[in-house]
Amino acid sequence: MNKDIYDVIIVGGGPAGLSAAIYMARAQFSVLVIEKETIGGQITITSEVVNYPGVIKTSGKELTEQMRIQAHNFGADFLIANVDEVELKEQLKTIKTNKGTYNSVGVILATGASPRMIGFDGEAEFRGRGVAYCATCDGEFFTGLEVFVIGGGFAAAEEAMFLTKYARKVTMIIREEDFTCAKSIAEEVKEHPNIEIHYETEIIKAIGEQQLTEAIFRNNATGVEWRYKAESNETFGIFVFAGYEPATALYKDQVEVDDYGYLITDRNQKTSIDGVYGAGDVCIKNLRQVATAVSDGAIASTSLEKYLPAAIETLNIQTKDVEKREQVQPQHSDDESESSDGFITSAMKAQLLPIIEKFNKHAVLKCMVTNDDLSKEIVEFAKEFTSISDKLSYEVIELQDDRYPGIYLFDEAGNDLRIQYHAVPGGHEFNSFVIALYNAVGPKQPVEDDTLSTIKKIEQPTNIKVMVSLSCTMCPDVVMATQRIAVENEHITAEMFDLSHFPQLKDKYNIMSVPCMIVNDTDLYFGKKDIQEVTSILNA
Repeated sequence: MNKDIYDVIIVGGGPAGLSAAIYMARAQFSVLVIEKETIGGQITITSEVVNYPGVIKTSGKELTEQMRIQAHNFGADFLIANVDEVELKEQLKTIKTNKGTYNSVGVILATGASPRMIGFDGEAEFRGRGVAYCATCDGEFFTGLEVFVIGGGFAAAEEAMFLTKYARKVTMIIREEDFTCAKSIAEEVKEHPNIEIHYETEIIKAIGEQQLTEAIFRNNATGVEWRYKAESNETFGIFVFAGYEPATALYKDQVEVDDYGYLITDRNQKTSIDGVYGAGDVCIKNLRQVATAVSDGAIASTSLEKYLPAAIETLNIQTKDVEKREQVQPQHSDDESESSDGFITSAMKAQLLPIIEKFNKHAVLKCMVTNDDLSKEIVEFAKEFTSISDKLSYEVIELQDDRYPGIYLFDEAGNDLRIQYHAVPGGHEFNSFVIALYNAVGPKQPVEDDTLSTIKKIEQPTNIKVMVSLSCTMCPDVVMATQRIAVENEHITAEMFDLSHFPQLKDKYNIMSVPCMIVNDTDLYFGKKDIQEVTSILNA
């Protein structure tokens, strides 16, 4: 009998997966939630949620963090890992990840969907140089410029409204005769003075050299093509929100999916395989919202509850016990425990201390500074962060060369750890900073043997710069991957830049989207990448 077998593994930690985890764990089943990026999923980048029943106003991050705490308190386990392979057809399911292999009797697939490229001429060429897919991540790069939003659904409408904070004008390009989202949202967009709308229209081509300079559109009702041309010495943006692509590649050959790749489920969220259920945006459904994702998760879990006892008995196994948890309470901004005049709250410090105590070496944060505001903030951050533990210290060094201000990581013996933060680690990059230290002077996160072997074979000096925005949820993946590689290879240096402080680098490399990875100051790679993908690029 194997007590390490879970009753259920939930693949995906968005609202659907979290809802399922709450219901399953509360019913005293052992639960493991595996999420490859950020617990909470894509909704975490939504700054304002106003249509979730019973919650007047919140953010996507706050809402899903409450769900995570609920699931944790009931006994659910969480794992941040990439799922590499799933075996669903046997009665005992197997989930293989980059952090180990896990087994369960039931599986809930809540892998979601990601923005879809629509394939117009120039879309791939100008991705990161004017073509973008996340207004929260990239909107600020288009401050004072014109932008086009492609799409007429909820995401397009919401992001068009958000982009008016930065762009001097937003033009929506909608293929249909009208919006395809709720009328209330559409009316808000239509009434906005800085938004122009073209119906029955599509984009044909994006044109430019280093950056976008022109775009061609066609009115499908009249057949007339028209051209937008940026003003002299200017560029513009094209934000694509034209539907989603379901994340079913890992298992579409095992379970039934439709012609578009969406998971086919019955009214109980059951797939074509016994013991396997689907929930959220990955499924065929008419409405993709947090409320419907949560509903799917609840239905899938309560349906799976009825399947599990007989299946466990048939397998003649004993599954993992549900761990009794100390009840964690959500922290609110007006809590005394969250009050802080600096960068790190008392609650954050309490959570960090057990991690830092695992460090094998003393870490030194060398603050390389000049006489600018960023340097002053870096020193204040380092002073506050190192006060958490005597395993940390900081030094302040006035730069006398052309290096960029930042935090340079060293160990107690004075060895350069080849990890640099040209930023005050905040937002989504605070976690990547902590993990960088954990990997550099602590036990380290595991890396697959094949990947580790490939990393160690790199012999040429390699500098990797990752350009980020602290509001970007995709950036930390690239930052952490490059830093983990630098830890294992003395020839590699990994730098992270908050582009809001380095506009000269944005202009030098013509960056209009993050994350942007620059290898040896010449080769640019845009978009989210894991350690295997980065390793492949470095070995190409």
